[in-house]
Amino acid sequence: MLDSTRSDRLPAAPGVGYKPQHFDALIRAPEHRDGPGPVRWLEIHAENYMGDGGRPLAQLRHLAERYAISVHGVGLSIGGEGPLDADHLARLKSLVGWLNPASFSEHLAWSTHDSHFLNDLLPLPYTKATLSRVCAHIDQLQDAIGRKMLLENPSSYLAFAESDWSEPDFLAEVSRRTGCGLLLDVNNVFVSATNLEFSPTGYIDAFALDKVGEIHLGGHDEDEDDHGAPLLIDSHGGEVVDPVWSLLDYTLGKSGPKPILIEWDTDVPDWPVLLNEAVRADWALSKLAPTAVMA
Repeated sequence: MLDSTRSDRLPAAPGVGYKPQHFDALIRAPEHRDGPGPVRWLEIHAENYMGDGGRPLAQLRHLAERYAISVHGVGLSIGGEGPLDADHLARLKSLVGWLNPASFSEHLAWSTHDSHFLNDLLPLPYTKATLSRVCAHIDQLQDAIGRKMLLENPSSYLAFAESDWSEPDFLAEVSRRTGCGLLLDVNNVFVSATNLEFSPTGYIDAFALDKVGEIHLGGHDEDEDDHGAPLLIDSHGGEVVDPVWSLLDYTLGKSGPKPILIEWDTDVPDWPVLLNEAVRADWALSKLAPTAVMA
């Protein structure tokens, strides 16, 4: 049976994407669940922990005694045309079963075709057929792991002419039909808004913020398209830029406090650099009115 309460256990505080080179710093840090310090929770990528043992799982078990854990999937291909991979789903169920994380999330994207895995998260047209397929896959996933998942908005570099839903409306309808929550990646909103020339604040205004269980922040790369227009690439390889921090402030002003994750997956920095990003996220939360923090 689906347990719809488990995704609500992340604290409305900063978390960071866990990297093994930061293990010692995290273990030496003060207890954060009820004490001082900005980093209160960690995110792991599910596919890195689906094995049968070894040092990574031993370290994860140790960290889970001190920090709330969010599991983020990157390989299930929720939006793919084919069925969900049964072996992948079984290994994910096993991981979620023993770890009992505070949250599980996946992307609104596809990354498989037939038996081939594509090393990217590719966008979808927002049509009735896509909606039915995504909802069926989410129902299957939630039934398998016995808990509510969060679905993340993608970063986009093109728009599909056949789409008959806006992205916020599509995500809201998926949530309504399946009972899943949403993961709002604010950097993805900024990247997509720049690339597709729409208002990022307008996107936030249209988003189902009451369904959001996590907010993500990360860095991006700047480039140009063939016509010289700005092209942003979601890379998770640098500091969060000031316009994204401003968009976070706007979002929190409408949503109230939420768990905020700092993602940094490539060119991973030393711990003090990542910690500084978490401190800045903590500052964003601290600026909320006391009534919002208590909500």
